[in-house]
Amino acid sequence: MESSQSNKFIMAFLATVFVVMTIGITSDAIFTTSHPEQPGFAIAAAEGGAPAAGAKEAAVVVPIATLLASADPARGANVFKRCAACHTSEKGGANKVGPHLFDVVNRPIATVDGFSYSAAMKEFAQGGKEVWDFDHLNKFLTSPKGYIKGTAMGFAGDKKDNERADLIAYLRSLSDNPAPLPAVEETAPAEEKPAETPAAAPEAPAQQPATNN
Repeated sequence: MESSQSNKFIMAFLATVFVVMTIGITSDAIFTTSHPEQPGFAIAAAEGGAPAAGAKEAAVVVPIATLLASADPARGANVFKRCAACHTSEKGGANKVGPHLFDVVNRPIATVDGFSYSAAMKEFAQGGKEVWDFDHLNKFLTSPKGYIKGTAMGFAGDKKDNERADLIAYLRSLSDNPAPLPAVEETAPAEEKPAETPAAAPEAPAQQPATNN
């Protein structure tokens, strides 16, 4: 009787172990995830240095001389309204947050009396050797902090070529003797090579009449 009771307990224990093992194996089969040989994602570089799809092409820089050829000082006067909070434009105008801008074109940089320039602007000026020519104005007004690192100029810049050119044309007009506009460099057309004429075929030698010996 006791042996039969013990056998029942053993059989019940074995059955429980079997059920648990079966559930474990089934769970592993369902939820097991495979791991890659190497973690992360491999990024294949394009051969030959070709740009990736969707990459933006480098912006074409238009020379300031070309932009000024079609610029309008009247339109530039409207653009200057954004600058009027910090700069005066009239002759004898006072300095404000920024120096006055009368006769600014070709003026030595960082030389307006009574204005406290930043250290970065003074360094860029090289003691007055650098002047506000059209090229400097164009690049500075595109991105002041990008062109002169550390400048105190708070203006973010004007990325629109036409607006920037109109503004520079207006600044040029703020003078008793406006600076001459820069000459537009004309690109010479590529010379066409003359068409090569095919070489004439060599003439066949004249046949000598047959003679009887």
